[in-house]
Amino acid sequence: MKIYKIGRGQTYEPTVIALGNFDGVHLGHQEILKKGLEKAQSLNIKLSVLLFDPHPLKVLYPERKLNLLTGREERLMLFEEIGVHKVFLLPFTSQFANTSPREFAQEILSRIGARHVVVGFNYSFGYQGKGNSEELKNLGEEQGFRVSVVQAQKINDIVISSTEIRRYLLNGEISLAKEMIGRSPKLSGKVVHGDGRGKNLGYPTANIQLQEDLLIPKNGVYAINSKIDGNIYGGMMNIGVRPTFTSDQERTIEVNFFDYEGDLYNKELMISIEARLRSERKFAGLEEIIAQLIKDKEQAVNLLRS
Repeated sequence: MKIYKIGRGQTYEPTVIALGNFDGVHLGHQEILKKGLEKAQSLNIKLSVLLFDPHPLKVLYPERKLNLLTGREERLMLFEEIGVHKVFLLPFTSQFANTSPREFAQEILSRIGARHVVVGFNYSFGYQGKGNSEELKNLGEEQGFRVSVVQAQKINDIVISSTEIRRYLLNGEISLAKEMIGRSPKLSGKVVHGDGRGKNLGYPTANIQLQEDLLIPKNGVYAINSKIDGNIYGGMMNIGVRPTFTSDQERTIEVNFFDYEGDLYNKELMISIEARLRSERKFAGLEEIIAQLIKDKEQAVNLLRS
């Protein structure tokens, strides 16, 4: 898969373009990409995705935390797995935010070779999101590309959306999030030094420093998997403020891998969250903590095996 930063004066070969933020690359997004692949194959050209870089909300509302479901690298990996041939990264600035729907169609979509464009049912574009799929169809007729609109995908009459998945994760409802994403939700980050308490308890932990703006699920203990040096390792992860040890309210993410032996410091890990085991709680002492950790590990091992 090739990645292009769109610059002035460049032109590209004809392509089918899938438009959207694709945060989470959930089942609704996957349907858009599937439709794009089908159209690309029928036209004997390749499928491309157009992404704004950075995320528009990061430019328009820099004080907000985005709570993204997927980091950039994970999204690109998923695109490649699905069959996307090219990803266009379009620099998003406060100046670009003033681009009208017509300018977007003329100066961006036409220039990067759009022959067919695929969007979701609620897609909006241009200044203040004033353009919609119907306007995009009209502009496409003028500019020489056609438009397909993928309707809402649903599970149990609930529309699949990044907003709904965020709500599930913030409530700790991992199985419901999995259904909408079509795979386990993930956290990505670097292993950094912690205070060593887990090792002293007999459960050494990798402390994860997340990529900026990723959503952190509800505090609690989770069963997880992660690929390390080409192998899959199971484990359990605690998200929370460690109330037994500190009154500090800063959240930490700590992972105990069951069978891994080695130095993880500074490694970039992608953690697959498989199930929520329990809420975070304050314990009376070390014996009570260790007894609970034994139960947590047993439950996690059984869940991961199943």
